Amino acid sequence: MQHYFSSPRQNRWVTTLRALAIACAVTGAWAQALGTPAATPAPSSAALPANAAVATTSGLPDMTRIAAQLAPSVVNISVRGVRKVSTAGDTAAAAADADTADSGDDIVMREFLKRFQQRFGALPPQLSMPVRGEGSGFIVRPDGLILTNAHVVSDADEVVVKLPDRREFLAKVLGTDKLTDIAVLKIDAKGLPSVSLAPPRPLQVGEWVLAIGSPFGFESTVTAGVISATRRSLPGDGSVPFIQTDAAINPGNSGGPLINMAGEVIGINAQIFTLSGGYQGVSFAIPMDVANRVAQQIVATGKVRHAKLGVGVQEVDQLLAESFQMPRPTGALVSDVSPGSAADRAGLKVGDVVLTANGQEIARAGDLSAIVSLALPRDKLDLTVWRNGKATLLHAAMDDSKADAPKPELAVPLAFLDRLGLGLRALKPDELRGPDATMGLVIEKVSGAAERAGVQPGDLLLAINTQAVTSIEQVRALAAHPGKSMALLVLRDGSRIFVPLRLG
Repeated sequence: MQHYFSSPRQNRWVTTLRALAIACAVTGAWAQALGTPAATPAPSSAALPANAAVATTSGLPDMTRIAAQLAPSVVNISVRGVRKVSTAGDTAAAAADADTADSGDDIVMREFLKRFQQRFGALPPQLSMPVRGEGSGFIVRPDGLILTNAHVVSDADEVVVKLPDRREFLAKVLGTDKLTDIAVLKIDAKGLPSVSLAPPRPLQVGEWVLAIGSPFGFESTVTAGVISATRRSLPGDGSVPFIQTDAAINPGNSGGPLINMAGEVIGINAQIFTLSGGYQGVSFAIPMDVANRVAQQIVATGKVRHAKLGVGVQEVDQLLAESFQMPRPTGALVSDVSPGSAADRAGLKVGDVVLTANGQEIARAGDLSAIVSLALPRDKLDLTVWRNGKATLLHAAMDDSKADAPKPELAVPLAFLDRLGLGLRALKPDELRGPDATMGLVIEKVSGAAERAGVQPGDLLLAINTQAVTSIEQVRALAAHPGKSMALLVLRDGSRIFVPLRLG
């Protein structure tokens, strides 16, 4: 990271120049007030022609009108809820929590719980963690329709919307789309001030923009900057062509509007790039045309459908461009084609470079991902691809992104042994527990003797006394033997331990 520090000398020069400028302005103003003409510089030999345009400094745009007009439409959102967090350290257990497996917060929490278990003892397979958070949103219809980010209301049991006039409403979440990070809320109110949405048109780098939101809970905070880049693809998030801005965005701004100088909302503030946890000059917003398309589906059906092409793509650098005899590095290089997918049916091959999609230039790999994810299933996609040193036109009819979702697994029979207080089931094929992957039984429930002894759901039963167990029938037969105690060998967090059971 590079830092720029101005020296005291530079600061003194800036102060001196500012003082001179003020002195000149004041002198001219006093001269005009007293009726005395101010001194004018003598014309130079290089004077401009009379009809030549003179460049003047107009200063910064006045954003007060825009802020006053739109601030009443920007709301504060607070959420309360409960999130299920896996305490297991293994990949299979973490992936079992489909809703939070990819959450950075949950990964950090699992690591903390893993260290806690190593020091203080085992925990249940899952913990219910309270969720509290704040964000922003904005009213898009006078009847209380609100747009925000999906991550703002994630895991929320209760969503409270607070208006700038301090009224509070319980909001209903009409729907969310995690792929684009868009959520639509509805509050029971009428006659609310709503924002004006920008019509779809190209954004210009360098345009002035302002953001309104609740950073760190400070409501109706206005920050300003310029558009730094358009159609920015982020690592691991190629479905949205983000607007990059240097307007200050901090935690709590998420879901608030990004506004142009016409007073139109052009995006929803969603992410920042930071090494400190706070604003560092690089902020990202979801373009309004993307948000509109998703919101319309949510309002109409309560859910969102996205198309799927079925390819893996990567960037084209100079060396790859030379390898494929391309005049310049551009496009999305196809590195994988799923068998039977829309791409496969259209004739796309590994090594093709997609140059355009429905007439839009594909400058980077993320451009293709964005176009596909914002299309609907069965939409047609005309692709111009570079193959064998020339351009070729292909036609694809896209699939549904959820069509390949994994089917629910068939339930594995659970047997409960009252005498031991154990609910057992066989291992599933994809459950790996290190060297013991092919043996043992999963303990799903505990009660009675097993619960009193400290056996935990999620333990893997390996043996009873000294006899390895591989089937529920075998455990049932061993449990029928007379005796007042037995020892269970279980695998827990990668360690084998014997747990003694006192039987009645």
